[in-house]
Amino acid sequence: MRLIIFLNWVAAAAYASQPANPKLTVNPDMSELVGRALPNAPDGYAPVEVNCPSPRPHVRSAANLSSDEQDWLKLRQKTTHQAMKDWFGHVRISDFDTVAYLNDHANKPANLPNIGIAVSGGGYRALMNGAGALKAFDSRTENSTASGQLGGLLQSSTYLAGLSGGGWLLGSLYMNNFTSVSSLQTNTLGTPWQFSNSILEGPDDGGALLSSAVKYYEQLSSAVSAKGNAGFPTSLTDLWGRMLSYQLIHASEGGINYTWSSIAATESFRQAEMPMPILIADGRNPGEKVVGGNSTIYEFNPWEFGSFDPTVFGFAPLQYLGSTFEKGVVPPHEKCIRGYDSASFIMGTSSSLFNQFLLNLNSTDLGNTAKKMIREVLGSFDEEAFDIANYTNPFYHASTGTTLTKDPYLAIVDGGEDLQNIPLHPMIQPERKLDVVFAIDSSADTNNWPDGTSLVATYERSLEGRINNGTGFPAIPDRNTFLNLGLNNRPTFFGCDTSNLTGTQSNSPLVVYIPNSPYVINSNISTFKMSHNDTQRDALILNGYNVATMGNGTRDSEWSTCVGCAVLSRSLGRTNTSTPAACSKCFERYCWNGTTDSRVPSAYEPKLILEQVNLTMKPSINLIPT
Repeated sequence: MRLIIFLNWVAAAAYASQPANPKLTVNPDMSELVGRALPNAPDGYAPVEVNCPSPRPHVRSAANLSSDEQDWLKLRQKTTHQAMKDWFGHVRISDFDTVAYLNDHANKPANLPNIGIAVSGGGYRALMNGAGALKAFDSRTENSTASGQLGGLLQSSTYLAGLSGGGWLLGSLYMNNFTSVSSLQTNTLGTPWQFSNSILEGPDDGGALLSSAVKYYEQLSSAVSAKGNAGFPTSLTDLWGRMLSYQLIHASEGGINYTWSSIAATESFRQAEMPMPILIADGRNPGEKVVGGNSTIYEFNPWEFGSFDPTVFGFAPLQYLGSTFEKGVVPPHEKCIRGYDSASFIMGTSSSLFNQFLLNLNSTDLGNTAKKMIREVLGSFDEEAFDIANYTNPFYHASTGTTLTKDPYLAIVDGGEDLQNIPLHPMIQPERKLDVVFAIDSSADTNNWPDGTSLVATYERSLEGRINNGTGFPAIPDRNTFLNLGLNNRPTFFGCDTSNLTGTQSNSPLVVYIPNSPYVINSNISTFKMSHNDTQRDALILNGYNVATMGNGTRDSEWSTCVGCAVLSRSLGRTNTSTPAACSKCFERYCWNGTTDSRVPSAYEPKLILEQVNLTMKPSINLIPT
């Protein structure tokens, strides 16, 4: 009942506080949508009982990758091998024939580079900065495969991870059949990304403002109530996820019947034509308000939900999440549940910043009336821990894990609350054997700019034997060093020299850290800014493109070569191949050499690197130099 009251209060607040804006469309023309993630939930947002398959869903140990992932990887290796050869057709390393090198090792896939991309959290800032990076890495982007550009790196990658705002980006791409960022900026899908209206205001159906908002909140209320009436606990995360989905999933009612596990059922994913998407969330113990660095990190991949951490050390089939598991299996007397893994619920779980939202309500762009009402209502929810997502615990009494098998429910929150705001955890699992991870950081550490805090947190966690499960991570300097040496204003490679890696660091991938920086706009917008017109949206995406390409090479004309060297680095070591001279020069420029400067830094106020975009002009996505 309280959740329904909340919906009504926020609706009223939205009417009272929001100025009239050009309105969006709730339901796009479905005739324009082809080849989608499957809308395969049996009954919209409400999970329902179904007959269990044979064998019955069960929890497996996290000692190895799932058989589904292992089989998929064999196909993906063939796809990335060709994509990498295409990529190195325009990303050239002087005096080294990279394509010939890749062909020479084609019969030994384990020798070839294995690439991952991790997109941080940070609300719409992270979505748009991350979108700019993926746009730069995508061979489908116009001019991205010209000499010196990075288009094709996305097609060459095996894994793509996101959390919070980065998870919104992934969810929107994959729920729209792994479309391109360029398509989401245009009318290719019938309705593009349009963030002019806050999700608290909602889009409209082309009619009057009031009737449009009423319809929006009626749909939200109906969906969340249906889940509750089906006997499942609901929280503000359900509401948050449903709101997000109207902006991110271009289908009726924000893709109300789209599930995360449906990705695995699409033909294009089954043929390994795209990287494997992973969303991250944190566990929170009952009564906690602060999530520590030793919290359990959960991942949602197309097949499974679970954790490599010793507190759980197991995975359950995602498609049957919500089922009653006992000792690692759905008992014979129980029905299975389907539809619990709603894509919107999972995206909401990875970004459920409601406790932080309360603390930062004044920094949002809502009116005072709305802030007052929401603060009162959210405050009562927070007192009862309704700011978390309660998941039926598939690891209940399972033989895996050590501590989180004793409670029938798991409390799960935003994946960045442990300060590991870049989703590196799935990328450093030894079984995945990643060579290089491109870490796109849009964190709000210092005046809404990143300062390396996320990397520091992941490094410190890797040193804690009780939780790290043998994962390795390269040495990372303190945040003051990031600021004093400018490591937060340009790309930096961590873990270059494998001879300097010791202990668990020795199985670490090379980390290419790419922090959000101001190229054509001050892109440090607040995490809690909830509306952006199309011009602002496109400028932020363009800035992200420039961050990833170093201003299309204007800061360093050899940047694309250096990215190629980072991709090859671990592979060259495995095959005892001498490092090309061009790569040695790149590593001298971009590898952190161990120097530190821990003095208290001065205020970080970066200047624009390129000419500022005119935000009074009409939006344009075609701002990439030809």
